[in-house]
Amino acid sequence: MFRIRERVIVVDSQSGADERPFERMFYPVDRIPFVEWREFSGAKPTVALVAAVTVLAFVTGLSNLSQPQVVVGGPLGGVLPGARVFVRFAGVLFAFPLALVTFGLSRRRRAAWVAAVALVPLLAAFPFLTGRPTEIPLFFIVLVTVPLLVANREEFDTALALSSLQIASLTSILGVVLYGTIGSYGLREQFVELESWGDAFYYVIVTIATVGYGDITPRTTEAELFSLSVILLGTGAFTVAVGALVGPAIESRMAAAFGTMTASELALLEDHLVVLGYGDVTESFLDQVDDGTDLVVVTTDTDAAARLSDAGIEVLTDDPTDESALADARVDAARGVAVASDDDATNVLAVLATRNVNPEVRIVAVANGDTHVDKLETVGADEVIDLRSIGGRLLGATVLESDADDASSPLDDLLGSAEGSHPEGADSTIDPEGAPIDPDDVES
Repeated sequence: MFRIRERVIVVDSQSGADERPFERMFYPVDRIPFVEWREFSGAKPTVALVAAVTVLAFVTGLSNLSQPQVVVGGPLGGVLPGARVFVRFAGVLFAFPLALVTFGLSRRRRAAWVAAVALVPLLAAFPFLTGRPTEIPLFFIVLVTVPLLVANREEFDTALALSSLQIASLTSILGVVLYGTIGSYGLREQFVELESWGDAFYYVIVTIATVGYGDITPRTTEAELFSLSVILLGTGAFTVAVGALVGPAIESRMAAAFGTMTASELALLEDHLVVLGYGDVTESFLDQVDDGTDLVVVTTDTDAAARLSDAGIEVLTDDPTDESALADARVDAARGVAVASDDDATNVLAVLATRNVNPEVRIVAVANGDTHVDKLETVGADEVIDLRSIGGRLLGATVLESDADDASSPLDDLLGSAEGSHPEGADSTIDPEGAPIDPDDVES
Protein backbone atom coordinates (compact mmCIF):
# COMPACT_ATOMS: atom_id res chain seq x y z
CA MET A 1 0.00 0.00 0.00
CA PHE A 2 1.47 3.34 -0.98
CA ARG A 3 1.58 6.32 1.32
CA ILE A 4 0.53 9.62 -0.17
CA ARG A 5 -1.22 11.34 2.68
CA GLU A 6 1.80 12.90 4.30
CA ARG A 7 3.28 14.41 1.13
CA VAL A 8 0.43 16.34 -0.38
CA ILE A 9 -0.92 19.70 -1.43
CA VAL A 10 -1.73 21.90 1.54
CA VAL A 11 -3.82 25.02 1.86
CA ASP A 12 -2.12 27.78 3.81
CA SER A 13 -4.57 29.96 5.66
CA GLN A 14 -2.08 32.80 5.45
CA SER A 15 -0.92 32.81 1.82
CA GLY A 16 -3.09 30.46 -0.21
CA ALA A 17 -1.67 27.42 -1.95
CA ASP A 18 1.57 26.00 -0.66
CA GLU A 19 3.06 22.90 -2.18
CA ARG A 20 5.80 22.09 0.29
CA PRO A 21 6.21 18.49 1.39
CA PHE A 22 4.32 17.62 4.53
CA GLU A 23 7.34 17.00 6.71
CA ARG A 24 8.79 20.46 5.94
CA MET A 25 5.94 22.02 7.89
CA PHE A 26 7.43 20.76 11.14
CA TYR A 27 11.11 20.86 10.21
CA PRO A 28 11.97 24.39 9.01
CA VAL A 29 15.56 24.71 7.85
CA ASP A 30 15.83 28.46 7.36
CA ARG A 31 17.71 28.92 10.67
CA ILE A 32 20.30 26.31 11.63
CA PRO A 33 22.66 27.31 14.45
CA PHE A 34 26.26 26.25 14.01
CA VAL A 35 26.51 25.05 17.62
CA GLU A 36 23.62 24.14 19.89
CA TRP A 37 25.01 25.56 23.12
CA ARG A 38 21.97 24.40 25.09
CA GLU A 39 23.04 20.85 24.34
CA PHE A 40 26.11 21.48 26.52
CA SER A 41 24.68 23.81 29.15
CA GLY A 42 21.02 22.82 29.48
CA ALA A 43 19.14 20.69 31.97
CA LYS A 44 20.31 17.31 30.68
CA PRO A 45 24.06 18.12 30.96
CA THR A 46 23.37 19.48 34.45
CA VAL A 47 21.77 16.19 35.49
CA ALA A 48 24.71 14.28 34.00
CA LEU A 49 27.18 16.41 35.96
CA VAL A 50 25.30 15.82 39.22
CA ALA A 51 25.44 12.08 38.48
CA ALA A 52 29.21 12.39 37.92
CA VAL A 53 29.56 14.25 41.25
CA THR A 54 27.63 11.42 42.91
CA VAL A 55 29.96 8.76 41.53
CA LEU A 56 33.10 10.70 42.42
CA ALA A 57 31.79 11.40 45.94
CA PHE A 58 31.14 7.69 46.44
CA VAL A 59 34.59 6.69 45.18
CA THR A 60 36.24 9.38 47.31
CA GLY A 61 34.28 8.27 50.36
CA LEU A 62 35.30 4.63 49.88
CA SER A 63 38.91 5.71 49.53
CA ASN A 64 38.76 7.66 52.79
CA LEU A 65 36.97 4.83 54.61
CA SER A 66 39.69 2.40 53.57
CA GLN A 67 42.42 4.54 55.14
CA PRO A 68 43.47 3.39 58.61
CA GLN A 69 44.06 7.00 59.57
CA VAL A 70 42.39 9.93 57.79
CA VAL A 71 44.76 12.83 57.14
CA VAL A 72 43.31 16.33 57.30
CA GLY A 73 46.32 18.30 56.14
CA GLY A 74 44.46 20.91 54.11
CA PRO A 75 44.16 24.60 54.99
CA LEU A 76 40.74 24.01 56.58
CA GLY A 77 41.65 20.74 58.29
CA GLY A 78 42.70 22.33 61.55
CA VAL A 79 40.03 25.01 61.53
CA LEU A 80 36.72 23.19 61.19
CA PRO A 81 35.59 21.06 64.13
CA GLY A 82 34.81 17.46 63.25
CA ALA A 83 36.81 17.68 60.01
CA ARG A 84 38.22 14.18 60.42
CA VAL A 85 34.76 12.61 60.83
CA PHE A 86 33.41 14.62 57.90
CA VAL A 87 36.21 13.49 55.59
CA ARG A 88 35.85 9.85 56.56
CA PHE A 89 32.08 9.50 56.16
CA ALA A 90 30.73 12.43 54.13
CA GLY A 91 31.63 11.06 50.68
CA VAL A 92 29.59 7.88 51.01
CA LEU A 93 26.84 9.49 53.07
CA PHE A 94 26.41 12.26 50.48
CA ALA A 95 26.47 9.83 47.54
CA PHE A 96 23.28 8.02 48.50
CA PRO A 97 21.02 11.08 48.81
CA LEU A 98 22.68 12.56 45.72
CA ALA A 99 21.67 9.45 43.79
CA LEU A 100 18.05 10.17 44.70
CA VAL A 101 18.59 13.83 43.86
CA THR A 102 19.91 12.87 40.41
CA PHE A 103 16.79 10.82 39.76
CA GLY A 104 14.64 13.72 40.90
CA LEU A 105 16.52 16.14 38.64
CA SER A 106 15.93 13.84 35.68
CA ARG A 107 12.22 14.28 36.47
CA ARG A 108 12.72 18.05 36.71
CA ARG A 109 11.70 18.12 40.39
CA ARG A 110 12.13 21.43 42.16
CA ALA A 111 12.77 19.73 45.51
CA ALA A 112 15.64 17.77 43.94
CA TRP A 113 17.14 21.00 42.61
CA VAL A 114 17.01 22.58 46.08
CA ALA A 115 18.67 19.49 47.59
CA ALA A 116 21.37 19.52 44.89
CA VAL A 117 22.15 23.20 45.48
CA ALA A 118 22.47 22.45 49.21
CA LEU A 119 24.56 19.25 48.99
CA VAL A 120 26.84 19.59 45.95
CA PRO A 121 28.78 22.71 47.09
CA LEU A 122 29.68 21.02 50.38
CA LEU A 123 31.70 18.40 48.51
CA ALA A 124 34.03 21.12 47.24
CA ALA A 125 35.48 21.27 50.77
CA PHE A 126 37.22 17.89 50.46
CA PRO A 127 40.56 19.06 48.95
CA PHE A 128 40.71 21.96 51.42
CA LEU A 129 40.28 19.54 54.33
CA THR A 130 42.52 16.67 53.25
CA GLY A 131 45.09 18.48 51.10
CA ARG A 132 45.24 15.37 48.90
CA PRO A 133 45.44 15.78 45.09
CA THR A 134 43.03 12.86 44.61
CA GLU A 135 40.14 15.12 45.71
CA ILE A 136 40.93 17.80 43.09
CA PRO A 137 38.81 16.22 40.28
CA LEU A 138 35.80 16.27 42.58
CA PHE A 139 36.45 19.93 43.36
CA PHE A 140 36.59 20.96 39.69
CA ILE A 141 33.49 19.03 38.66
CA VAL A 142 31.61 20.64 41.56
CA LEU A 143 32.94 23.99 40.37
CA VAL A 144 31.31 23.38 36.95
CA THR A 145 28.11 21.81 38.26
CA VAL A 146 27.01 24.53 40.69
CA PRO A 147 26.86 27.37 38.08
CA LEU A 148 24.87 25.12 35.72
CA LEU A 149 22.43 24.28 38.51
CA VAL A 150 21.89 27.97 39.14
CA ALA A 151 21.66 28.86 35.44
CA ASN A 152 19.06 26.13 34.77
CA ARG A 153 16.97 26.70 37.89
CA GLU A 154 13.89 27.50 35.80
CA GLU A 155 14.10 24.09 34.10
CA PHE A 156 13.54 22.25 37.37
CA ASP A 157 10.09 23.60 38.20
CA THR A 158 8.00 20.47 38.66
CA ALA A 159 6.44 20.22 42.10
CA LEU A 160 6.98 17.07 44.10
CA ALA A 161 3.22 16.52 44.14
CA LEU A 162 3.02 14.02 47.00
CA SER A 163 -0.37 12.54 47.68
CA SER A 164 -2.06 13.05 51.04
CA LEU A 165 -1.35 9.40 51.91
CA GLN A 166 2.35 9.80 51.12
CA ILE A 167 2.59 12.97 53.18
CA ALA A 168 0.76 11.31 56.08
CA SER A 169 2.95 8.20 55.98
CA LEU A 170 6.21 10.15 55.88
CA THR A 171 4.99 12.41 58.66
CA SER A 172 4.07 9.40 60.75
CA ILE A 173 7.57 7.96 60.39
CA LEU A 174 9.08 11.28 61.45
CA GLY A 175 6.67 11.42 64.37
CA VAL A 176 7.58 7.91 65.54
CA VAL A 177 11.30 8.74 65.36
CA LEU A 178 10.80 11.90 67.41
CA TYR A 179 8.55 10.07 69.88
CA GLY A 180 11.05 7.25 70.31
CA THR A 181 14.11 9.50 70.58
CA ILE A 182 12.62 11.91 73.11
CA GLY A 183 10.93 9.15 75.08
CA SER A 184 13.95 6.87 75.30
CA TYR A 185 16.18 9.76 76.32
CA GLY A 186 13.67 10.72 78.99
CA LEU A 187 13.72 7.11 80.25
CA ARG A 188 17.48 6.71 79.86
CA GLU A 189 17.88 5.72 83.49
CA GLN A 190 15.71 2.66 82.77
CA PHE A 191 17.87 1.49 79.83
CA VAL A 192 21.27 -0.17 79.76
CA GLU A 193 23.97 1.82 77.91
CA LEU A 194 21.66 4.69 76.88
CA GLU A 195 23.24 7.93 77.98
CA SER A 196 22.99 10.59 75.21
CA TRP A 197 20.70 11.90 72.47
CA GLY A 198 22.83 10.01 69.96
CA ASP A 199 22.27 6.77 71.87
CA ALA A 200 18.52 7.47 71.94
CA PHE A 201 18.33 8.09 68.20
CA TYR A 202 20.44 5.00 67.50
CA TYR A 203 18.18 2.88 69.70
CA VAL A 204 15.00 4.05 67.93
CA ILE A 205 16.38 3.36 64.46
CA VAL A 206 17.59 -0.17 65.24
CA THR A 207 14.28 -0.85 67.02
CA ILE A 208 12.11 0.34 64.10
CA ALA A 209 14.32 -1.61 61.69
CA THR A 210 13.82 -4.69 63.92
CA VAL A 211 17.58 -5.19 64.03
CA GLY A 212 17.99 -5.09 67.83
CA TYR A 213 21.71 -5.50 68.42
CA GLY A 214 21.09 -5.92 72.15
CA ASP A 215 23.61 -3.34 73.28
CA ILE A 216 20.83 -1.03 74.56
CA THR A 217 18.09 -2.88 76.44
CA PRO A 218 15.21 -1.86 78.76
CA ARG A 219 15.60 -2.71 82.45
CA THR A 220 12.10 -1.92 83.75
CA THR A 221 8.54 -2.80 82.79
CA GLU A 222 7.87 0.82 81.84
CA ALA A 223 10.85 0.86 79.48
CA GLU A 224 9.78 -2.48 77.97
CA LEU A 225 6.26 -1.17 77.27
CA PHE A 226 7.74 1.96 75.75
CA SER A 227 10.00 -0.16 73.49
CA LEU A 228 7.01 -2.26 72.46
CA SER A 229 5.08 0.88 71.47
CA VAL A 230 8.03 2.06 69.34
CA ILE A 231 8.15 -1.34 67.59
CA LEU A 232 4.41 -1.38 66.81
CA LEU A 233 4.15 2.23 65.72
CA GLY A 234 7.42 2.21 63.81
CA THR A 235 6.85 -0.98 61.80
CA GLY A 236 3.26 0.08 61.05
CA ALA A 237 4.29 3.53 59.82
CA PHE A 238 7.13 2.03 57.79
CA THR A 239 4.81 -0.50 56.12
CA VAL A 240 2.27 2.17 55.19
CA ALA A 241 5.03 4.43 53.84
CA VAL A 242 6.45 1.69 51.63
CA GLY A 243 3.00 1.00 50.18
CA ALA A 244 2.32 4.69 49.59
CA LEU A 245 5.68 5.29 47.90
CA VAL A 246 5.80 2.08 45.86
CA GLY A 247 2.18 2.39 44.71
CA PRO A 248 2.87 5.16 42.16
CA ALA A 249 5.62 3.05 40.59
CA ILE A 250 3.16 0.19 40.14
CA GLU A 251 0.62 2.61 38.67
CA SER A 252 3.28 3.81 36.24
CA ARG A 253 3.90 0.27 35.02
CA MET A 254 0.17 -0.35 34.63
CA ALA A 255 -0.24 2.93 32.75
CA ALA A 256 2.51 1.89 30.35
CA ALA A 257 0.79 -1.46 29.81
CA PHE A 258 -2.44 0.30 28.85
CA GLY A 259 -0.67 2.77 26.57
CA THR A 260 -0.72 6.05 28.44
CA MET A 261 1.89 8.35 29.96
CA THR A 262 2.27 9.22 33.61
CA ALA A 263 2.30 12.78 34.92
CA SER A 264 6.05 12.68 35.55
CA GLU A 265 6.74 11.50 32.00
CA LEU A 266 4.51 14.22 30.56
CA ALA A 267 6.35 16.86 32.54
CA LEU A 268 9.56 16.02 30.66
CA LEU A 269 8.12 16.80 27.22
CA GLU A 270 9.68 19.81 25.52
CA ASP A 271 10.13 20.93 21.89
CA HIS A 272 8.13 17.91 20.78
CA LEU A 273 5.37 17.15 18.26
CA VAL A 274 1.81 16.54 19.41
CA VAL A 275 -0.56 14.45 17.29
CA LEU A 276 -4.20 14.97 18.19
CA GLY A 277 -6.46 12.09 17.24
CA TYR A 278 -5.75 8.80 15.56
CA GLY A 279 -6.93 8.20 12.00
CA ASP A 280 -5.97 6.68 8.67
CA VAL A 281 -3.25 9.27 8.08
CA THR A 282 -1.65 8.96 11.51
CA GLU A 283 0.33 5.78 10.90
CA SER A 284 1.87 7.15 7.72
CA PHE A 285 2.72 10.41 9.46
CA LEU A 286 4.42 8.56 12.32
CA ASP A 287 6.49 6.58 9.82
CA GLN A 288 7.85 9.84 8.40
CA VAL A 289 8.80 11.44 11.72
CA ASP A 290 12.49 11.26 12.49
CA ASP A 291 13.39 8.78 15.23
CA GLY A 292 15.16 11.50 17.22
CA THR A 293 12.02 13.65 17.46
CA ASP A 294 10.04 13.55 20.70
CA LEU A 295 6.40 12.89 19.92
CA VAL A 296 3.20 12.21 21.84
CA VAL A 297 -0.14 11.04 20.44
CA VAL A 298 -3.36 12.08 22.20
CA THR A 299 -6.26 9.76 21.45
CA THR A 300 -9.27 8.15 23.10
CA ASP A 301 -8.75 4.92 21.11
CA THR A 302 -7.37 2.56 23.77
CA ASP A 303 -6.55 -0.19 21.25
CA ALA A 304 -4.55 2.20 19.10
CA ALA A 305 -2.89 3.62 22.22
CA ALA A 306 -1.75 0.16 23.29
CA ARG A 307 -0.34 -0.61 19.80
CA LEU A 308 1.51 2.70 19.63
CA SER A 309 2.89 2.25 23.13
CA ASP A 310 4.16 -1.22 22.19
CA ALA A 311 5.89 0.39 19.21
CA GLY A 312 7.74 2.78 21.51
CA ILE A 313 5.59 5.86 20.80
CA GLU A 314 4.50 8.02 23.73
CA VAL A 315 0.71 8.06 24.08
CA LEU A 316 -1.72 10.00 26.25
CA THR A 317 -5.08 8.27 26.35
CA ASP A 318 -7.37 11.27 26.64
CA ASP A 319 -9.74 13.52 24.70
CA PRO A 320 -7.77 15.53 22.07
CA THR A 321 -10.40 18.29 22.25
CA ASP A 322 -10.01 18.76 26.02
CA GLU A 323 -7.79 21.69 26.94
CA SER A 324 -6.66 20.02 30.17
CA ALA A 325 -5.49 17.00 28.16
CA LEU A 326 -3.58 19.32 25.81
CA ALA A 327 -2.00 21.02 28.79
CA ASP A 328 -0.94 17.60 30.09
CA ALA A 329 0.58 16.87 26.66
CA ARG A 330 2.64 20.06 27.05
CA VAL A 331 1.22 21.76 23.95
CA ASP A 332 2.51 25.00 25.47
CA ALA A 333 6.08 23.71 24.96
CA ALA A 334 5.52 21.87 21.65
CA ARG A 335 7.22 22.68 18.36
CA GLY A 336 4.14 21.77 16.33
CA VAL A 337 0.72 20.12 16.46
CA ALA A 338 -0.77 17.75 13.89
CA VAL A 339 -4.56 17.31 14.03
CA ALA A 340 -5.26 14.06 12.24
CA SER A 341 -8.41 12.24 13.33
CA ASP A 342 -10.94 10.79 10.88
CA ASP A 343 -13.70 13.11 12.14
CA ASP A 344 -13.56 16.73 10.95
CA ALA A 345 -15.79 17.94 13.77
CA THR A 346 -13.26 16.54 16.26
CA ASN A 347 -10.46 18.16 14.29
CA VAL A 348 -12.13 21.58 14.44
CA LEU A 349 -12.60 21.32 18.20
CA ALA A 350 -9.02 20.11 18.62
CA VAL A 351 -7.69 23.12 16.70
CA LEU A 352 -9.78 25.47 18.85
CA ALA A 353 -8.56 23.87 22.06
CA THR A 354 -4.95 23.98 20.87
CA ARG A 355 -5.18 27.69 20.07
CA ASN A 356 -6.55 28.36 23.55
CA VAL A 357 -3.67 26.49 25.17
CA ASN A 358 -0.90 27.87 22.93
CA PRO A 359 -1.82 30.69 20.52
CA GLU A 360 1.66 30.64 18.93
CA VAL A 361 2.15 26.96 18.13
CA ARG A 362 2.09 25.82 14.49
CA ILE A 363 -0.97 23.69 13.69
CA VAL A 364 -1.38 21.47 10.64
CA ALA A 365 -4.81 19.85 10.32
CA VAL A 366 -6.24 17.11 8.11
CA ALA A 367 -9.55 17.76 6.33
CA ASN A 368 -11.40 14.56 5.51
CA GLY A 369 -14.01 16.49 3.49
CA ASP A 370 -13.65 19.38 1.03
CA THR A 371 -16.34 21.43 2.77
CA HIS A 372 -14.42 21.52 6.05
CA VAL A 373 -11.20 23.11 4.80
CA ASP A 374 -12.44 26.65 5.35
CA LYS A 375 -13.73 25.78 8.83
CA LEU A 376 -10.35 24.46 9.92
CA GLU A 377 -8.65 27.58 8.55
CA THR A 378 -11.13 29.83 10.31
CA VAL A 379 -10.65 28.28 13.75
CA GLY A 380 -6.87 28.71 13.58
CA ALA A 381 -5.13 25.95 11.59
CA ASP A 382 -1.97 27.31 9.94
CA GLU A 383 -2.21 24.77 7.14
CA VAL A 384 -4.89 22.32 6.06
CA ILE A 385 -4.40 19.11 4.09
CA ASP A 386 -7.38 18.20 1.88
CA LEU A 387 -7.03 14.43 1.56
CA ARG A 388 -9.90 13.82 -0.87
CA SER A 389 -8.81 16.60 -3.19
CA ILE A 390 -5.28 15.30 -3.25
CA GLY A 391 -6.43 11.74 -3.93
CA GLY A 392 -8.66 12.87 -6.79
CA ARG A 393 -5.98 15.00 -8.41
CA LEU A 394 -3.43 12.25 -8.12
CA LEU A 395 -5.85 9.71 -9.62
CA GLY A 396 -6.62 12.03 -12.52
CA ALA A 397 -2.98 12.84 -13.19
CA THR A 398 -2.03 9.16 -13.07
CA VAL A 399 -4.73 8.18 -15.57
CA LEU A 400 -3.83 11.04 -17.93
CA GLU A 401 -0.15 10.10 -17.92
CA SER A 402 -0.71 6.36 -18.30
CA ASP A 403 -0.47 6.50 -22.12
CA ALA A 404 2.90 8.24 -22.16
CA ASP A 405 5.53 5.50 -22.23
CA ASP A 406 8.44 7.86 -21.74
CA ALA A 407 6.94 9.70 -18.79
CA SER A 408 7.06 8.54 -15.20
CA SER A 409 3.85 8.15 -13.28
CA PRO A 410 2.86 11.05 -11.01
CA LEU A 411 2.45 8.46 -8.28
CA ASP A 412 6.07 7.39 -8.80
CA ASP A 413 7.10 11.05 -8.75
CA LEU A 414 5.24 11.63 -5.50
CA LEU A 415 6.77 8.62 -3.80
CA GLY A 416 10.06 8.82 -5.64
CA SER A 417 12.18 10.02 -2.76
CA ALA A 418 10.94 7.15 -0.60
CA GLU A 419 11.60 4.55 -3.35
CA GLY A 420 14.88 5.97 -4.59
CA SER A 421 13.64 7.20 -7.99
CA HIS A 422 14.75 10.75 -7.23
CA PRO A 423 18.07 12.11 -6.11
CA GLU A 424 18.51 12.44 -2.36
CA GLY A 425 16.53 15.36 -0.99
CA ALA A 426 14.36 15.67 -4.13
CA ASP A 427 10.60 15.63 -3.95
CA SER A 428 7.64 16.09 -6.23
CA THR A 429 4.01 16.99 -5.94
CA ILE A 430 0.99 17.75 -8.11
CA ASP A 431 -0.14 21.20 -9.19
CA PRO A 432 -3.80 22.24 -9.04
CA GLU A 433 -4.27 21.26 -12.70
CA GLY A 434 -3.19 17.69 -12.06
CA ALA A 435 0.21 17.84 -13.79
CA PRO A 436 3.41 16.79 -12.06
CA ILE A 437 5.86 19.59 -11.31
CA ASP A 438 9.51 19.55 -10.44
CA PRO A 439 10.36 20.33 -6.79
CA ASP A 440 12.91 22.91 -7.93
CA ASP A 441 10.01 24.92 -9.36
CA VAL A 442 8.14 24.93 -6.04
CA GLU A 443 8.54 28.21 -4.21
CA SER A 444 9.97 27.48 -0.77
